[in-house]
Amino acid sequence: MLQKMRSKKHNKSEMVMNVKATPYVAVEEIMEKKLEDITTILSSSGDRKSKLYEEVLSMVEKGLFKIALRRSNGVKSSAAVFLGINRNTFTDKMAKLGISCGKNHK
Repeated sequence: MLQKMRSKKHNKSEMVMNVKATPYVAVEEIMEKKLEDITTILSSSGDRKSKLYEEVLSMVEKGLFKIALRRSNGVKSSAAVFLGINRNTFTDKMAKLGISCGKNHK
């Protein structure tokens, strides 16, 4: 019995180490659960021609841009660097997503 307890404890610590070693796996799992909820809500509208893919991508992109702007105190060049994209691309996408250049990005 003691061996089983040690084995379970060892397996649990391995799982924790794996999550720590691969944070992207944990993030992907969280994102997938959230996306499941989001797609359920959006798909319940009953539209015959769904634009679910475009809508969800736009929401994710808009969220990332707002986070980048907050973290960079509204400095677009720094926000672009944070996201790993060109400043001009960042500015163009901001306009497409309807994000203002103001300092308040909630």
